[in-house]
Amino acid sequence: MTSSNEPETTVIITEIPAENEADSTKVIITEEPPNQTQQIKEQIISILSELPAYIGSFYEQYKSPLTVVGVILASIVSLKVLLGVIDELNDIPLLAPTFELIGIGYSAWFIYRYLLRSSNRQQLGQEIQALKEQVFGKKS
Repeated sequence: MTSSNEPETTVIITEIPAENEADSTKVIITEEPPNQTQQIKEQIISILSELPAYIGSFYEQYKSPLTVVGVILASIVSLKVLLGVIDELNDIPLLAPTFELIGIGYSAWFIYRYLLRSSNRQQLGQEIQALKEQVFGKKS
C-alpha cells in the first residue's frame, strides 16, 4: 500500500544487446498504467483504512444531533413496545375491566383530593401557576 495519492505504474525493463558494441546492452524502460481493477482495489483499501477516522470525525462533528435522533428513535421504539404490551394485556378478558376500574379509582381519588376541598384547590392552583411560570416564563 502506498501513502501517496499518485497512481502506481508498472515498469517493464527490457534488455536488448547493442548492435555496435559487443559487451554492452541497451536497456529500454516502458511504463504501463495500472489496470482498472487494481485502481479500484487500491481505492477501496484506502477508503476502508481511513473509515474509523471518518466515522470518528463525523460523530464528533454531529454528536448533539445524532444523540437527539437516537433518543427520539429509542423513545418511539419504547412507546411502540409499551403499546403492544398494553394491547396484549387488554386482550385478556379479566384485565381490561381491571384497568378501567383502576382509572376510575384514580380519577375519584384526584377529584376528592384536589377538587372537593377548597384548601387543596388553592394548592393545586398554585402548583399549576408555578408550572405555567416555569414553562412560559414569568409575566412582567
